Amino acid sequence: MQSELTTDNTSATKLWKQEGARLSGPAWFATFALSAVGLMIIINQVFNLQLFGFRPISTSYYYIVIGLFMPVAFLSTPMREADSSQVHWYDWVFAAAAFGVCMYFAAHTNEILFRGWEFQAPMPVVVLSGLLVLLSLEAVRRCAGLPLFIICAVFATFPLYTGHMPGFLWGVQLSLSETMLSHSLGVESIIGIPMRVVADLLIGFIVFGVALTVSGGGVFFMDLASALMGHARGGPAKVAILSSGFFGSLSGSVISNVISTGSMTIPTMKRCGYPATYAGAVESCASTGGALMPPVMGSVAFVMASFMNVPYADIMVAATVPALLFYLVLLIQTDCYAARNGLKGLPKDQLPKLFLVLRSGWIFLISLAALVFLLLATNAEAKAPFYITVLLIITALIRAKRQHLLRPIIILIMEAGTTIALLVGVLAGVGMVVGSLAITGVGNAFSRELVQYAGGNPYLLLLFGALTSFILGMGMTVSACYIFLAVVLAPALVEGGFSVMASHLFILYWAMLSYITPPVAMAAVAASSIAKAPAMKTGMTAMRLGAILFILPFLFVLNPNLILQGSAVEGALAVSTAILSILMLAAASERYIYGLSRKAKAWEALVLLFGGLCLLAPETLSDLAGLASLVLVLGVGFLTRPVAVPAASSQKGE
Repeated sequence: MQSELTTDNTSATKLWKQEGARLSGPAWFATFALSAVGLMIIINQVFNLQLFGFRPISTSYYYIVIGLFMPVAFLSTPMREADSSQVHWYDWVFAAAAFGVCMYFAAHTNEILFRGWEFQAPMPVVVLSGLLVLLSLEAVRRCAGLPLFIICAVFATFPLYTGHMPGFLWGVQLSLSETMLSHSLGVESIIGIPMRVVADLLIGFIVFGVALTVSGGGVFFMDLASALMGHARGGPAKVAILSSGFFGSLSGSVISNVISTGSMTIPTMKRCGYPATYAGAVESCASTGGALMPPVMGSVAFVMASFMNVPYADIMVAATVPALLFYLVLLIQTDCYAARNGLKGLPKDQLPKLFLVLRSGWIFLISLAALVFLLLATNAEAKAPFYITVLLIITALIRAKRQHLLRPIIILIMEAGTTIALLVGVLAGVGMVVGSLAITGVGNAFSRELVQYAGGNPYLLLLFGALTSFILGMGMTVSACYIFLAVVLAPALVEGGFSVMASHLFILYWAMLSYITPPVAMAAVAASSIAKAPAMKTGMTAMRLGAILFILPFLFVLNPNLILQGSAVEGALAVSTAILSILMLAAASERYIYGLSRKAKAWEALVLLFGGLCLLAPETLSDLAGLASLVLVLGVGFLTRPVAVPAASSQKGE
């Protein structure tokens, strides 16, 4: 993005065509106009500006947001792969229909609320409701793919036949018109929690992330990671991990993280001796963790805050230690791999100087610190990112050439608009999944049955939850998977005796891990295309590299001190034990022992694996067993290591 700010093209349309040839001419200007108006209305609503006396009630506002950004999704996302370079007449029809239906509902909010249109409405309203359902399904198909479309379509029609379903799947059955009205006009479906989170809270953070990139923040964090870790053993892999962590914490999008940072880090890793599959695996694992990394964590964290009815700052604080442990695992794994294979870092003369990097980009660090401060110290979650965005826009304008001052603003509006459109397109469809479960009452029944099947065994319940999250995560985005499981699984975990916060983070974590696990492994597939490596082999390598990551969610759900729910002393002890466990598990996984600086023998790897697993359980006896395992390996290693014979003694003996 930084390079776009310094190009010499004077046409805004040409600038956008560099990024996506599909948007040009009337489609580009329509997208820009809808995005600009949408952002203005959102700012007006968030800050209660009442520009021109306009401030709609919440329900009307949600329809306006959908009506402005769903058309952008239809214009910017092709119906089929063959349409990727051109907007066709039917895309305009879909866009116009979405705009018209939503604006009609926005203008008739009083009738929806006070005349009970959600339950019974005139036939034209029923037809428009059905049209909005179909448009939402088409939007989710375009924006998220066929698997999620099928899931949303099945659940959107679920109220039509739920009265004939067996067991806990039985629920209240509705007619076709009642189902369409409930989805389109009810407050639990299309304009339910997922859409309300986007409209009320998340858009500011999307704009902030785009502004950070437009102003050069992406380049800065890549340079910062290179300056900090590029010269170390296995430096290129560590740069990939750090830069992906920085970028992912702001974007929250796994695939865009892989594409943005991986295009630079993966070729560098390959040049320094890493196999192509390993380079792709490192980048895919590191990018996946962005959905868990504060301060932004992507859309799912804001949805989580709404489901739990807690401030977003609480989610951010609770996720901090699990996220840091996630990246610490990757750093230790790659360091062990580099040590075992003799991989070096990059020469310092090929790396940016830390002082120069900090001097050129200190504003980005201040921006992040200011955002975290505002989130923790104030109750203005929706407003905070807009304040910081102003600072970043000023930075972008200062860095832009005088004849291109409008360029950063245009890019900001277009990128923010298309990003919001993708979210609106996905969450309108996902909202119908949540709505169907709520309308029919099946969501609560599913939770009760899950607890019953587990037979009161908390470990079995966690295993069920992990498998459910993982399987659904293969066909859904992280946000979609979390939203579904927050309704049907989280109550079961809470009823099983686990912390509410830990239960929701557990679901998020497992849904996230499907990005690096075959057969889907979308992050690994994206990384393999850059690395020019087989996709399945890259996915298997990512799963092996991230093996310890599959253990971490059990760690913090069984020990809430790791999500900072406890005293400071207990938290520090829990974190220290977790780090020691990670070191032992990484040594076993990569067959390299730090204290002995050599490759681990088979029995040593098994003992370290056993000890590391013992340290995961928050019990005194298990901790002692883990420490004893470590002492055994290091003690035997020191006692049996070969003694170096001094050169003088050797010559004298001869």
